[in-house]
Amino acid sequence: MPRGSSPRRERQYEHIKESAEQRGESTRRAKEIAARTVNKERARAGESKTAGKSSTQDMSSSRRGGLRSHSGAQGPTYEQLYAEAKRRNIRGRSSMNKDELRSSLGDS
Repeated sequence: MPRGSSPRRERQYEHIKESAEQRGESTRRAKEIAARTVNKERARAGESKTAGKSSTQDMSSSRRGGLRSHSGAQGPTYEQLYAEAKRRNIRGRSSMNKDELRSSLGDS
């Protein structure tokens, strides 16, 4: 944490770090996630001397995390779909995109 951080930001940092470690992140990665999140919140609140445009104009970290993370599996990759299409000998597979391969294989 930067020198002069408020006790609230210190608690926030520790909470985020511990949560990331519980999710299985390494200690180093957990510290990085916590520091980036807290620094962004400090910038949004006007507590830092400098702030990037994305820190002040983007949605808050807590809201963004809820919207952008854990979006679930996106299904098989293009390469997996292509290999299955090749195995089934589907014609025209080389010019198909992921959605076209998925529909030609009968997947939803």
